[in-house]
Amino acid sequence: MKAIIEVSARGSVFRNAARQVHAARKGRAAADFRLSFESARSLFADLTPARLDLLGTLRRVGPCSVYALAKAAGRNYSNVHTDASRLEELGLVERSDDGNVSVPFESVEILVPLPQVA
Repeated sequence: MKAIIEVSARGSVFRNAARQVHAARKGRAAADFRLSFESARSLFADLTPARLDLLGTLRRVGPCSVYALAKAAGRNYSNVHTDASRLEELGLVERSDDGNVSVPFESVEILVPLPQVA
C-alpha cells in the first residue's frame, strides 16, 4: 500500500475522508491512503524535509521506539518525538500498543499540480 499526498481543491479533503470511512464501514479498505492539503504551502509546512527523512529512516529500521528512531536518524529525541507525533496525527505513522512507531506504507507519492496556463 502507498500513501498519496496531494494538493487539491478546497473541500476535497472531506470528500476523500468520507470515501475512506465509507469503504472501511463496508469492510473493504481503500487500496491507497490519501492525504490532501489545500495548498503546497500547507503541505510542506507539515511534511518538512526532516519529517520526510524520518519516514524513510523509520521504514528502513522498522518498528521501533521514538528513542531508537532518534538514534537511527542522528537527531534530537525531543524533535523526533514532535515530528513522529505529527506524522501519526496525519496518518503516516502508526503507533502500536507497546509504543513503537512504524510506517505502514511501501511508498509515498506527493502530487502538486501546477497552475493552469492562461
